[in-house]
Amino acid sequence: MPQEYIEIRGARENNLKNVSLRIPKRKITIFTGVSGSGKSSIVFDTIASESQRLLNENFSMFVRNFLPKYAQPDADAIENLSMSIVVDQKRMGGGSHSTVGTVTDINTILRLMFSRIGKPYVGPSSVFGFNDPKGMCPNCNGLGRKLDVDLDKFLDPSKSLNEGAILFPEYAVDSWGWSLLINSGLFDPKKKISKYSKKEMDALLYCEPMKIKTKVGPKDMNLTFEGIVSRFTSKYIKRDIKTMSERTQKSVEPFMTMGPCSVCKGARLSPETLKCKIEGYNIADLTSMEIPELLDVVKKIKDPVAEPMVKSLLERLQHLVDIGLEYLSLSRETDTLSGGESQRVKIVKHLGSSLTDVIYIFDEPSVGLHPRDVHRMNDLLLKLRDKCNTVIVVEHDPDVIKVADHIVDVGPHAGPLGGEIVYEGSYENLLKANTLTGRHMKQAITLKSSFRTPAGKLPVRNAKVNNLKNVSVDIPKGVLTVVTGVAGSGKSSLINEVFQQQHPDAIVIDQSAVGVSSRSNPATYTGIMDDVRKAFAAANKVQASLFSFNSKGACETCQGLGVIYTDLAFLSEAKTPCEDCGGRRFKDDVLAYKLNGKSISDVLAMNVQQALEFFETKEVVRKLQAMSDVGLNYLGLGQPLSTLSGGECQRIKLASELHKKGSIYIMDEPTTGLHMSDIGHLMQVIDRLVDAGNTVVVIEHNLHVIKNADWIIDMGPEGGSKGGQVVFEGTPQDLLKAKQSLTSAYLGNQENENHQEKKVGT
Repeated sequence: MPQEYIEIRGARENNLKNVSLRIPKRKITIFTGVSGSGKSSIVFDTIASESQRLLNENFSMFVRNFLPKYAQPDADAIENLSMSIVVDQKRMGGGSHSTVGTVTDINTILRLMFSRIGKPYVGPSSVFGFNDPKGMCPNCNGLGRKLDVDLDKFLDPSKSLNEGAILFPEYAVDSWGWSLLINSGLFDPKKKISKYSKKEMDALLYCEPMKIKTKVGPKDMNLTFEGIVSRFTSKYIKRDIKTMSERTQKSVEPFMTMGPCSVCKGARLSPETLKCKIEGYNIADLTSMEIPELLDVVKKIKDPVAEPMVKSLLERLQHLVDIGLEYLSLSRETDTLSGGESQRVKIVKHLGSSLTDVIYIFDEPSVGLHPRDVHRMNDLLLKLRDKCNTVIVVEHDPDVIKVADHIVDVGPHAGPLGGEIVYEGSYENLLKANTLTGRHMKQAITLKSSFRTPAGKLPVRNAKVNNLKNVSVDIPKGVLTVVTGVAGSGKSSLINEVFQQQHPDAIVIDQSAVGVSSRSNPATYTGIMDDVRKAFAAANKVQASLFSFNSKGACETCQGLGVIYTDLAFLSEAKTPCEDCGGRRFKDDVLAYKLNGKSISDVLAMNVQQALEFFETKEVVRKLQAMSDVGLNYLGLGQPLSTLSGGECQRIKLASELHKKGSIYIMDEPTTGLHMSDIGHLMQVIDRLVDAGNTVVVIEHNLHVIKNADWIIDMGPEGGSKGGQVVFEGTPQDLLKAKQSLTSAYLGNQENENHQEKKVGT
């Protein structure tokens, strides 16, 4: 069968310079190139957008009202497209009602199996769903946990009622609530709470409402007494506390805690549903197991009725293992997954599909994967291709690039200096190509030989969060510490939860979004815009607020947006440049004011590199240089922050924090989204931070970063219940000798490869 191609002619989205391209169908094509070179503009804004737009056009206009709307990409022609499925790194929401089991549809199969062979029979499959009113626990509505009273903060057991044992202000001594307790006759006011019997304690906390006689002035009155927890629950927990006054919220919230539901004990299901079992386990027991343990249980089910369900379960669960998520359980809530974990869970869902000739589009699928597990990801990409699908991947990891049938290198640089195809062809020929990617694929990174001396230590003691097994470890001060280990080994639990909680002043630089508004941009985020407005105001002797498109200077027609949005119902929303300001966002009289021959709109149209050459103001140059240092030269000063990737968000945060000294910096996989050529720049920035007296702690898988650490803390040995331990502490050189470390094994393999390459070269 002759090779077919997806044909793109004259693509001009974002920075693309009239790109024409042929992508082989039913092959793996990997797009490489520096951040901002135009990879995403081709893959997501052109191919994926047009494929999804064409698919939606098959539906009626009524249905299209409810579907996402995709604008037609700016290109002369895009031909031979199939249906596309985008598997990106966007974190899966869904709240507490969405779990790994529900999004992969594995729970659906489990529910069906329990309804067919579970004993005793309790009802159809819907009864086994915690999102169904018939199956959910009536006490917590299927959440598995409930807002409750924090008794440790509510009571001081060492005191009596007369001594103020109830710490909640409504029961302070001589208060109305306290008087009701004393007048109930149920308690000895002089007896310490710690001496109460179970019956007395239950009465104090949970007594049903009862009438008591009490004196109010000269008269006797019948009043209602209720247990203190029961009353607090009905008054504050069963009502939405957010609707109460801010003062009430502040006084009540310290006495509340989120804990396991007292009825289902976290299982989420009703007591009747939990009575139904297979092989001695109810459905909640199975969903709370780690995947390998669950696989063992499912393999033991021999009932012939369950055979097709068992086969399907084994296949889907094995996919989770194959993709490196064996440490998860089906009950893990999806909004607690990282971006990389979310992407791999989405892949599992598609692996079970029998569709063929689909375009699968992946956005850096290696993110969050330990080098040991990258081959698993590669195997899955190959499986998808071998089912006659077209696989398109945007990727920087050399080990993923190796499996490509076809490589498209975009560049040569970023932003206006990118947007061209600099190489197309095989992996072997890429190594010979004189492009940034080709050159860096061959570049060996040497292991650091001298290490900084710590200026002290920051201890973590007896950490037990998530899978951490009573971990005690010292983070050295004033050096670069890299925390390594396979996915799920406990790196994030140790650093992002325990260590960060103990050091709340630490500067956290993660990949969460920095802005969702089109009015926020790199110039406003880094504070450059304030200095720019002052410079324009001083040069033209006018108010600084005139040079803000959010204030007095905004074009009155588009309110400073630069565009006019028109709702076209079932069609894509029309976005047209504002006729009055021509998309420049400012009033005409504001644009007449110049600074060194440039208007405020001209300045916002500059990228970081151009702005560095234009400005001389010391503070502006310092902030621009910081953005340049972290590899953001190509970023436009006026580009909306909502368009930045996770890696770009992290780097712009880093740029805005670079000036601080004597601080603790925590970075979570800062190499995400970075081309190999940019990681060296990032290391220079990190080294500069450490040399200025800061303590830098990085969670990372990238070997370039690991080899340049002063100190390594390797978590593991595996993920989930088989992890949560410190398997190594020491320098990168010492790590090579650590036989029990998976990171050590991989580091050793690469060192051997480097030596062999040097021998061949000589």
